[in-house]
Amino acid sequence: MLALGVFLVTYALIISEKIHRTVVAMLGGLAMVLLGIVDYETAVHHIDFNTLGLLVGMMIMVAITGQTGIFRYIAIYAAKKVKCRPMPILSILAVITALFSALLDNVTTVLLMVPVTLTLTQRLNIKPEPYLITLIISSNIGGTATLIGDPPNIMIGSAVKELTFLAFIHNLAPVALAILFVTIILLISLYRKLLVTDERHRLALLQLNEKEELVDPALLVKCLSVLGVTLAGFLGHQALHLESSTVALSGAFILLLLTAKTERAVEVALEKVEWPTIFFFLGLFVLVSGLVETGIIDGVARYAIAVTGGSPALSAMLILWLSAIASAFVDNIPFVATMIPLIQNMGQLGIANMEPLWWSLALGACLGGNGSLIGASANLIVAGLAAQQNYPLSFRRFLAVGFPLMLLSVVIANGYIYLRYLSHL
Repeated sequence: MLALGVFLVTYALIISEKIHRTVVAMLGGLAMVLLGIVDYETAVHHIDFNTLGLLVGMMIMVAITGQTGIFRYIAIYAAKKVKCRPMPILSILAVITALFSALLDNVTTVLLMVPVTLTLTQRLNIKPEPYLITLIISSNIGGTATLIGDPPNIMIGSAVKELTFLAFIHNLAPVALAILFVTIILLISLYRKLLVTDERHRLALLQLNEKEELVDPALLVKCLSVLGVTLAGFLGHQALHLESSTVALSGAFILLLLTAKTERAVEVALEKVEWPTIFFFLGLFVLVSGLVETGIIDGVARYAIAVTGGSPALSAMLILWLSAIASAFVDNIPFVATMIPLIQNMGQLGIANMEPLWWSLALGACLGGNGSLIGASANLIVAGLAAQQNYPLSFRRFLAVGFPLMLLSVVIANGYIYLRYLSHL
């Protein structure tokens, strides 16, 4: 009861946003140790250093690559290719954001894309809100497609070694692509009246020279080379018997070796790491350890088995929809941290075919993040960056757009999971 009490109070404070979620998560984790619910060694054992290492490694590489101006170059180049018309720009920004989110991760992608997007909308003299909402939604959809695209996937891949980088692409990329296509069409239909500019502003944007954004071509060559080798490492990490975090950290520190010539350069790169997010994860892992060690997770797993009768199909559907609805209103990172040991226990209690359950968790948690402004870390980062530039995103307006689109995406995912994995059972 004490463990459950600490967990629920911590969750309530995270949802309330009255105190920074990193502070709350760390205090919740420390409370589990200070109250004797778990001892120090057990708490450390439950920390997933593979997830933390992968996030840190990717954040360092993206931070250094961002210094080259390549992301601004791509955005301006793409806008000019569609003649700087607002409606096609919305589509192409969605595709670029989804692609970067799949290959890098959605948190660092939106950090890079929001300033570019605000620049484009200011130049066109149009409201940025449709574009910012599109960035959030497409980043979460794109992040669904790969192991490294979204923190929930990183956590799942770290917990289940059989789910490789290629396995995520093979199983999740097709449905993510279909959902992205449908979502872009609906967003354009919804915002078509706002996606209008005058000829003067459109021509002014066309005059921009995207090549001027590439401030350091030599650094760009190094960054793209290391990123390419790192992605190849992800593809073959299982054959090489390497953890994904080892691959990411190797890429990050090789890039630092090649590019950081001074102590200050190293400090700047490390300052770009989202340390609050890293410590948020750290606190959550210890917080959830209290539920695991006291048997609460096991009890919930047994109840889920009883409700579904041990049916893989019913269990997968339950996990998909529960994950989606919960992740819409609770940050999907703490939710997935809670669900992973629960699903592992369900496997130990008799469900043989576990893959549909893991893919259901990944799809539900990642897509559910589009349900509200607090559903995923990327959402909060976009909202924060927009507010800094005096473009606050309304929780209610985002909910009115994001929640229906999230429900539609989960319906599509539900059909995909059933037809691909469960219809023959």
